[in-house]
Amino acid sequence: MKSHQRKQSKERRMRPMKNIVKIIATAALLAIPSIATASPWSIDTDHSNVGFKVRHMMVSNVKGDFSKFSGNVDIDDKDLAKTKVDAIIETASINTGVSKRDEHLKSPDFFDVAKYPTMTFVSKKVKKEGRDKLKIYGQLTLHGVTKDVVLDVQGLDKSFKDPWGNIKRGASATATINRKDFGLAWNKTLEAGGVMVGDEVNISLEIELLKK
Repeated sequence: MKSHQRKQSKERRMRPMKNIVKIIATAALLAIPSIATASPWSIDTDHSNVGFKVRHMMVSNVKGDFSKFSGNVDIDDKDLAKTKVDAIIETASINTGVSKRDEHLKSPDFFDVAKYPTMTFVSKKVKKEGRDKLKIYGQLTLHGVTKDVVLDVQGLDKSFKDPWGNIKRGASATATINRKDFGLAWNKTLEAGGVMVGDEVNISLEIELLKK
């Protein structure tokens, strides 16, 4: 009789612990679907391009790009607003096709690559803008200054498998910034009027993503 009573008492003491375990297990199961919907991707740098264009002497545009960069994108196809992006670009990898100009751009007059070796972008919000279009609101840190920047994204195509079994997808993006907002203020006034370098910089991205 006493043995039976001790067993019942033990069971009563164990009930609260069992209930806690059930609650934790249920919460974990409910969390799994929201985590599983986001898939991690990295930028395939061999098949991507980070380019820019800026007005030169008021008559033409100079184009260039950065050859060294990396980034990660967490894509939630069920809710693209939950997509997250972060990227880093090495400023010393700038290339405009003219070595003398590239050295000037790397100097303290512009990027000052010795002091600011990288620029970064981190997304804060993603908004769907019609079919196959997104706006990615984020912060660009360049030359020691952080400013809000909006990327207009088109594509983010459906994934496919390449001949080597890798899962890929792609997207294009554009943005416009004012270089003076980031402290890149160097310029020269032309005798005929106007300035040597335009303030507005047009950014163009061609991105191929590799599923991790």
